[in-house]
Amino acid sequence: METEALRLFVEVTRRGSFAAVARDRRIDPSLVSRAVASLEHDLGVRLLQRTTRRLALTEAGERYLGRIEPLVDELDRAREAVLVLSTGPIGTLRLTASVAFGQRCLVPLLPQLRSSFPQLRLELLLTDAKLDLVGERIDLAIRLGPAVPGDGVRVKWFDTHYRVCASPAYLQRAHSLRDPAELPAHRCLLFALPEFRSQWRFRDAEGIVSEVPVDGDIVISNALALRECTLAGMGPALLAHWLIDEDIAQGRLVDLFPAYRASATDFETAAWLIYPSWTFLPYKVRVVVDFLKQYLAELQPRLE
Repeated sequence: METEALRLFVEVTRRGSFAAVARDRRIDPSLVSRAVASLEHDLGVRLLQRTTRRLALTEAGERYLGRIEPLVDELDRAREAVLVLSTGPIGTLRLTASVAFGQRCLVPLLPQLRSSFPQLRLELLLTDAKLDLVGERIDLAIRLGPAVPGDGVRVKWFDTHYRVCASPAYLQRAHSLRDPAELPAHRCLLFALPEFRSQWRFRDAEGIVSEVPVDGDIVISNALALRECTLAGMGPALLAHWLIDEDIAQGRLVDLFPAYRASATDFETAAWLIYPSWTFLPYKVRVVVDFLKQYLAELQPRLE
């Protein structure tokens, strides 16, 4: 019985599809199906129930998976432990983040990441959808928010916060905008999440929180596009500091209320590094997490 057949069986149960495993490995789906069928023939039992819509483990399959999955992981650990001595981290690392965050904060790090780990293949999945880490074989996810629900190991990367900003051109022709209470008189640029498009929250130096209703005729689901509209002078917007602090420093945007902390939800938010809660943390994930922590210092001017 070949270990590769065992590995394919484990991958099929994790992905729930022969076709998905074949795509991951860039092989024909029939090769995956035949490997699992051969495994079932050797054992003399059916491990998977196949229908046109889904795969399901049989009782025998569940018991067999419970025994061999730790063994397959241990074989991978043993192989990795030997190879990293001479090559460093190897294999493919699938990293996901939101489109705006990835473009602004991750893409600038890719040249150094490639230089540091030349044997590592990176698949960067930039999407605003919350991908299933196990189902989509995600090794590492970066997510933003006050707290990150769900399974997985969470490590805070850095604290985040928001600013209400506008372009100098907009401020030259706009009504007075020196206090958050004046925002209802302006057509704001709104992010397409429900909590962002109806009211913004402000906390002053004494900790007093006020909620200000906002409205506008431009609602956008992408933060990069929202920033572009703000730069174009179309109105004030509530944007994450990592996205617009460089614009503020260069005078392209103005922080309208620097004496306040602004938010649409919670004031305490962060960027989180998340990886599946496996007993085995691959070396490739560990070194990339360390890399991101190390290079946080380079991002710091935009993150404070």
